[in-house]
Amino acid sequence: MSRTLQKQSPCKVNLLLNILGKRPDGFHELETVMQPVNFCDELHFARSGQAIQLTCSDPSLPVDSRNLVHRAAAAFMEAAGIQEGVQIHLEKKIPQAAGLGGGSGNAATTLLGLNELFDGPLPGKKLHSIAAVLGSDIPFFLQTKPALATGRGEQIAPLDFFPALRGTMLVLVHPGFGISTAWSYQNLARFPDALNGKPGRARKLVELLQTKTLTEAASEFYNSLEAPALEKYPFLALLQEFFRAHGVAATLMSGSGSTTFAIAHDHATAERLTAKLKPKFGENTWTAIVPL
Repeated sequence: MSRTLQKQSPCKVNLLLNILGKRPDGFHELETVMQPVNFCDELHFARSGQAIQLTCSDPSLPVDSRNLVHRAAAAFMEAAGIQEGVQIHLEKKIPQAAGLGGGSGNAATTLLGLNELFDGPLPGKKLHSIAAVLGSDIPFFLQTKPALATGRGEQIAPLDFFPALRGTMLVLVHPGFGISTAWSYQNLARFPDALNGKPGRARKLVELLQTKTLTEAASEFYNSLEAPALEKYPFLALLQEFFRAHGVAATLMSGSGSTTFAIAHDHATAERLTAKLKPKFGENTWTAIVPL
C-alpha cells in the first residue's frame, strides 16, 4: 500500500476551438480538437492526517478551495468515503490563465493520483463524472491521447495520434499576461460569426491530420476566441505574423489564450524560431519547445 506518490501533470493545446452558440444553461456549445502536450507541472501526494493540506511552489496561487486541486481532492474523498487526510504539493511550471489547461490538468491528475494512492476505490466512469462537474476541460486529462471534445467540452472522444504531426515540434509562447476565460466568452457576443460557428470543422481537421500532410491541414486550424483576444491584444496578432513570416506550418492561440503556439517541422527550425523571437519580442518572453 503506497503512502506517497508523484505524478506529472501535462497541459494541452487546442488545434481547433469552434464555438457553436450559447446554450440555455449559460455554457457555450463547442467542438474542439485537443492535443496533449508533454510540458508538465508536478504533483506530490502523501497520505497524512485527517484533512486536505495543499502547498504550491507559486505563492500567487491559493491553496484552499479556490484551487482546483483542492476541490478535486475534496470531491474525490467524499465520493470514495475516505476519512483519512492527504498532503498534496503542486510544483508549478505551466503558465496560468494561458489557455494551456494547466489547472484542469492538475485537477485530473489529482483525481488519478488519489485513486492510485488509496488503491483504486473509484472506477473510471465515476472519476469522469467528478471531473465533468469540476470543469469542462478536466475529463480530457483523465486520458493521454488527442481528443475530439463536444458539448461544453466535457464529452471526450479519444483519437489516435495524428500522422501529420509525427516528428514535429511545438513552440509555445506566453506573452507575460493572461486572458480570463470568462472575459473571452463575454466578448464573443460582439463577434456573431465567431459566436455561432458552423459545426463540422473539428471532424474536418481531424480527417486532414489523419490522412494528409500538416501543410494541407494547416488552413483548418481555427479558434473562435481569437476574435476578441487579437482585437484587445495586438501583440498576439504580431506574434502570429512573425511565425507565418518565418514559414511555420501552423500558428494559433490556444484555448482562451494567451499562449500562442507554432508547429515547426523539426527541432532545429523550432530552435531557430525561438532564437529570432526573443530579440524581437523581449528576452524574458516565456517560450517552450515540446515534441508533438
